[in-house]
Amino acid sequence: MDVIQQLIGRLHPLVVHLPIGFILAALLLQWYDRKNNEWSKITGILFQWAFIFATIACISGYLLYKGEGYSFDTVKFHLWLGIVTALFSLLMYLRLAAPSKIDFIKRVPVVLFSYSLLFLISFTGHLGGNITHGSDYLIEPLPNSIKSLLGVGPEVYEMPTLEEENWEEAILYTDLVQPILNTRCVSCHNTKKEKGELLLEEENGILKGGENGAIIEPNDPENSALYARLILPLDHEDHMPPKDKDQPSKEELDIIKTWIANGNSFDKSIGEMGLKKELFHSFFPKKKDDTYPDVVVAEVSADTISAIKKKGFHVERVNEESKFLKVSCINKPTFSDGDFELLTSLKNQIVYLDLGETQVTDAIFEKLSTLPHLTVLKLDNTAVTGRNIETLEKLEYLKNLNLMGTNFEEVHLPKLKEFKKLQIVYLFNTPVKKPDQVSKPKEGELFIDYGGYNLPKIATDSIVY
Repeated sequence: MDVIQQLIGRLHPLVVHLPIGFILAALLLQWYDRKNNEWSKITGILFQWAFIFATIACISGYLLYKGEGYSFDTVKFHLWLGIVTALFSLLMYLRLAAPSKIDFIKRVPVVLFSYSLLFLISFTGHLGGNITHGSDYLIEPLPNSIKSLLGVGPEVYEMPTLEEENWEEAILYTDLVQPILNTRCVSCHNTKKEKGELLLEEENGILKGGENGAIIEPNDPENSALYARLILPLDHEDHMPPKDKDQPSKEELDIIKTWIANGNSFDKSIGEMGLKKELFHSFFPKKKDDTYPDVVVAEVSADTISAIKKKGFHVERVNEESKFLKVSCINKPTFSDGDFELLTSLKNQIVYLDLGETQVTDAIFEKLSTLPHLTVLKLDNTAVTGRNIETLEKLEYLKNLNLMGTNFEEVHLPKLKEFKKLQIVYLFNTPVKKPDQVSKPKEGELFIDYGGYNLPKIATDSIVY
């Protein structure tokens, strides 16, 4: 009997479209016949069929609610409005096609019934869509900019985080396990929608388990349904969450596994459980990358970048979110001072420029000083000597300068120490003499890397293969 009820319930998404079709067809026919009023009986018959199938839809919907574990609070408005829709379809039939002795039906204007039915099928259908697809199903395909304009900006999932300074004090369940379950599992296993009679919102529900029994075998994650279902192949019928939902990351799976393997405590801290720090590296906040300027620049068009690439340059974004660019001449060794004009269309976006092993000379410094956001500059293995290098002092964001393998002269070295934010200069294999003692710079001071380091030999260096 349960199987039959469940089968009828699952027909609801199919059956429910029939009364909607009959009602819309009847309303359209009624509007088309509003002047002549010749087809009222046909229209009434359509409403009769709408009533019949709306009743069937209500029954199948009720059985679906009982069989699939939805809470009544979730479906009640959709269910009651479905019943009211069926009743209004019956009233329209009685008003138009059936001889009726009920006076109040004759007194109610047909147009009032029509507008009521249009509202009912629209709102009832909307509530049904929310139950099956989620409240954001309709607007989900819209661009993020339009969603934000509508005040329903996209939800960006972020992994739970731990403070690295006091990570051992965090409660494993409270600070990591429960946030993961809330994001990955609770949408189907909550007090409003108890799929499989399973609640994962809090401790009691997790310990109680679901219709198939306990979901945790203490200290045995592989035989605990809570973890075992998460690691099943994506197309396995028992895999959770369903494959059309966002899946937990490997790091999140490891947390669930570790929690169960260590007694699934709800109140012990990470330190009390003796867990290693390596397990939690992914949950420490990512340090902000302050390498490049914190300023807003316009985005370079794809056509412009494509044109630059065709001239032999390698161009890429610093990262997916940034509009700043890295430009390299790795495939254009013939680049010379006069070729700099090819990059002027990118001058506000270039923060990383590699001119290593090209034909540039000291004349390039004046041109480079026009790149307002240049942060990393590579001039290794070129003919520069450092003459007029002071023009680069205009670059307030320049931090990293590579002059290895050049003819850079020591007389120009003091000029570099005047640069505002320059942090490191590489001078290996240049005429600049390396001091006998290289001291570690103080915070904020320029570090000159002369290279030429001698690494101590280790045992493996003597192995002959």
